[in-house]
Amino acid sequence: MTDSTRPVIVIPGDEPAQLTGSPHLDRLEEVGDVRVHHDLPATDAEKIERAQDAEILINSRGTVKWPGPVIDALPKLRFITVCGIGTDAIDLEAARRKGIVVSNIPGKTAPVVAEHALGLMLAAARRTAFQTREMKAGRWTSMDNIFLAGKTLGVVGTGSIGAHMAKLARGLGMRILAWTFNPSAERAAVLGVEYVELDDLLRNSDVVSLHLKLTPDSRHLIGKRELSLMKPGSLIVNTARGAVLDTKALVDALNSGHLGGAALDVFETEPMAADDPLRQCEQVILTPHNADQTPEGMDLLNAGVVENVNAFIEGRPQNVVT
Repeated sequence: MTDSTRPVIVIPGDEPAQLTGSPHLDRLEEVGDVRVHHDLPATDAEKIERAQDAEILINSRGTVKWPGPVIDALPKLRFITVCGIGTDAIDLEAARRKGIVVSNIPGKTAPVVAEHALGLMLAAARRTAFQTREMKAGRWTSMDNIFLAGKTLGVVGTGSIGAHMAKLARGLGMRILAWTFNPSAERAAVLGVEYVELDDLLRNSDVVSLHLKLTPDSRHLIGKRELSLMKPGSLIVNTARGAVLDTKALVDALNSGHLGGAALDVFETEPMAADDPLRQCEQVILTPHNADQTPEGMDLLNAGVVENVNAFIEGRPQNVVT
């Protein structure tokens, strides 16, 4: 890519609006020919049509998937950046095979997402959705809430978000257990957590909070067996990716009364289907994968996308996943 080249930068489906209306979009237009599509592509053929000339692709919404055959049909594509941490919408092996650089935005919105996770935990512990439904129905229902101070939080995944969640929970007076694929004494000391085996974390935590990226190793990491190890009446929070947690097993654990509640921002199918059995579970808190969607969070992500694009154009790719 030479200095005289203005690369074609395609945003294939900016719905709900992410970069649309952002001042950071003006910065992109200084370095390339920016083409923004304000609705989601309905088919793979439409994705290919929109991105056919793209050298740079900004996947502002993770609901837009880029499987191998679609990536293979984009001959000019050299770079993809996502507007967040997760890259599970991209077939990374196909990108690697074609020499396409893929970047994400790690860490920038960790405090924003962790605050949402904390809010979900508090809402589940205080039965806010259940009590709101009861009162709107004209019922004054007495049910014990859960006092979190002095309880144990199990943090599964201790990257930027998990680390910040541990910090916030300590502020409530909670004890922190943690698990990660690659624990170390140094990381434990920095975070002020105790690393334990996953089964031990599940058995000893009053709340389990998930903060893992989705990989083949983490898919359905928490399934029927793992949920059965959790304390009766305990809570689970997921702001990672829906498929880290087996939905059917979760529904069964909630409906049996084994779990006291679940608070979820992510789902195996997004948007949720109208007949998703989670909708019928009594003690659930549900938000539509919007943990980082505050004005501050959106601005941080949009700035990060532009920084990734500029770094790639200047020949110094950053935040490279593959």
